[in-house]
Amino acid sequence: MISATPNQAFFLRIPADQPGEEDDTAILEKEAEERLPEEEEYILCRQCHQAITKPAERIVMQGSHLHTFANPHGIVFEIGCFRSVKGCGYAGAASDDFSWFAGYSWRVCVCTLCLTHLGWMFSRMGSDTFHGLILDRLIEPG
Repeated sequence: MISATPNQAFFLRIPADQPGEEDDTAILEKEAEERLPEEEEYILCRQCHQAITKPAERIVMQGSHLHTFANPHGIVFEIGCFRSVKGCGYAGAASDDFSWFAGYSWRVCVCTLCLTHLGWMFSRMGSDTFHGLILDRLIEPG
């Protein structure tokens, strides 16, 4: 039995039945390579290792990618700002209360796989959004 993970490929070379018959191996190999997703590095949820975002999604807000803030209960968070995420869902309604970024409302952001609180989505006028993710709840690539 031959098995492969989604990131592995295997090729079988089948000899041509007739002399002069075209060998399709090169064509099959090229088609298989086209179907394989490119290996990309992701920033992962520390709890369950789900892909959350990519390092290329880092952005600067208010002069820095990194920020340290305390919430009204005195809990301190170090966050990084990201343009977009793929592994997050949102909880609760948007709020303007105690926003760390002037003019932005926020919603709690959770991992869609394990529901760990990962940070907040900040939005302004519905279309301008970014994510502030809690850095110690993430695993950076390698």
